[in-house]
Amino acid sequence: MVRKVMRKPEVLKATGFSNSTLYGRIAAGRFPKPTKLDPDGRIVVWFEDEVEAWQKGVVERDAEAV
Repeated sequence: MVRKVMRKPEVLKATGFSNSTLYGRIAAGRFPKPTKLDPDGRIVVWFEDEVEAWQKGVVERDAEAV
């Protein structure tokens, strides 16, 4: 199975995060870590299914809080 990937601009658009918020949440363990596609780490991607699972978790958590 081939997993779809998202580059950083797509992740920022999908989440509404700023660059610093994105990396702050990654550092805090509150958002999926990116995957490096090259040994130098210049090309990083997020797996679309992981981002979607995170979004679903946020929606479910917020629904329980209401």
